[in-house]
Amino acid sequence: MGRIDQNYTSLEDILLSRNCVSEKDIHQAKHLQSEIGGLLGQTLVRIGALSEELLLQTQSEHLGIETLDAGDLPTDTSLYQQAAQFVGVKPGWFLSRKAAMWIYPESDVVHVIAQNILDGELRELMERLQFKKGLTTKYYLVTNYTLETAISRMVNLDDNQDQGLDDDTVKLKELAEQAPVIDFVNRVFSMALKENASDIHIEPYEHNFVVRYRIDGILHTRQTEPKSRFDAVTSRIKLLSGMDIAERRLPQDGRQTIRFAGQEIDLRVSSLPSSWGESLVMRLLKKETSLPDLEALGLQNRAKNSLEGMLSHPNGVILITGPTGSGKSTTIYKSLQGLNDGVRKIITIEDPVEYEMDGIIQIQTKAHIGYTFAKGLRAILRQDPDIIMVGEIRDGETATIAAQSALTGHLVLSTLHTNSALAAIARLIDIGLEPYMISSAVRGLVAQRLLRKLCPECKVPVKSKEGDEYILNMFKAGMNIDEYMGKEANWYAPKGCSLCSHTGYLGRVAIFEVAKIDGPLTEAILNNASLTQLVNVARQQGFITLFEDGIMKARQGVTTISEVTRVCGEEFSNVESS
Repeated sequence: MGRIDQNYTSLEDILLSRNCVSEKDIHQAKHLQSEIGGLLGQTLVRIGALSEELLLQTQSEHLGIETLDAGDLPTDTSLYQQAAQFVGVKPGWFLSRKAAMWIYPESDVVHVIAQNILDGELRELMERLQFKKGLTTKYYLVTNYTLETAISRMVNLDDNQDQGLDDDTVKLKELAEQAPVIDFVNRVFSMALKENASDIHIEPYEHNFVVRYRIDGILHTRQTEPKSRFDAVTSRIKLLSGMDIAERRLPQDGRQTIRFAGQEIDLRVSSLPSSWGESLVMRLLKKETSLPDLEALGLQNRAKNSLEGMLSHPNGVILITGPTGSGKSTTIYKSLQGLNDGVRKIITIEDPVEYEMDGIIQIQTKAHIGYTFAKGLRAILRQDPDIIMVGEIRDGETATIAAQSALTGHLVLSTLHTNSALAAIARLIDIGLEPYMISSAVRGLVAQRLLRKLCPECKVPVKSKEGDEYILNMFKAGMNIDEYMGKEANWYAPKGCSLCSHTGYLGRVAIFEVAKIDGPLTEAILNNASLTQLVNVARQQGFITLFEDGIMKARQGVTTISEVTRVCGEEFSNVESS
């Protein structure tokens, strides 16, 4: 393959013309480039103005060179080393040029990747080979991760080469600012965003550390790296999140807004010292992410109508219950979004503020100075609000103020950690509310969980008769079977494809149970009814449980029975015992 004609429009002009970056981004990148050197495209990626994927796509279209994924690299290290011997160049030369090559057996094609695929020295070498030995050269554009993987196989890098480095704060900061470390952390973020991960886990062990992503509620290991890189990587992340990089003996929490791939991301980091180093967990929230509507979340039929009815009232407490990571915040924010009509004053108090919303006053608690939910709620009431959102009811004082606020004409939305909607009644009594206060102030209760959705590209149909018999034989005790058994079933099973990373699932859907507190249910609360009695009374008003809502979604082909039982096993046993 001959020399590529370089009389083309510059990368800078192409990126600007396609609105991939701004003039300000280019100026900032060039300033950094003048200090540390390197390529403009790589510098734009480093400052977070551009994603590596978009850079490669743009370069590929412009230069007519294919891209190659890390999974397509040969794993046999001898193919790389034999290629180096064949061309008569020491492996260290490729390390210095940030390039790699390999030749498959009985082939006359040399496959070449490099950070700068237009590198003059590299291309001159390949042209000499083509002339002298009749080889054909095939170039690829790759990510830094793919390139590092190939170079490590070619050069046989010593994983322990960084051992013995001075571990003081200055050295840690210097390591954190090195280009390879910045690139590595950027790749971690890039892969997490690409796979729509909610959390990134970096976990140290004796000889290595692993990077895991929580995708659709399940942890997946994506990278295993040598321990020698660990301190630099953790220091980089701690610097990004405003944490003390010198403190590695105590847990820390950090939060920062960072710019990555041209978008604003709210980064929350928790560090926890362990036997082999600090375990880090990062929560990533895209600031511009739009909230799905309630129906897209999975709220359907009677449950949707019940919640919308509760929200239409001018007063009362509405509680969203469920464990951490069950989607409560999304539901409550979407509800607030619907209530934000510009006529009513809405104030929230949260820990922390997860989504910034126009037209709503949002307050952050500050526990270290004693500014708790209860104190913040008392202050909010003096601001003449119509609607109040309390991030979480954690104690009797907050619960009492919330109930009193509802009785004095305010609509109050909040969350509570309970296993089911109606279990919130017992929880409120436990923290000090009297039954008469609950029955008067609480408008409704909502519980939710998140289930993985079947991948729409690869899910396969299964016989509905088998699924229906399975439900009837195993799960019909106490369930409102008639509400959905008459409808046509569309059972599907997971298969796995490249779109869903071969898991069979892609994305999540919420399941709900909604209990409106009125009529017979109000009377049952006043009479200190047990949870079983409350469920039976609620059923007379059409109440369905989380498990039943999950089964309905499984029959609709949205998820599977195994996924429903994985998430709702405990809740089902409660239903069956009733």
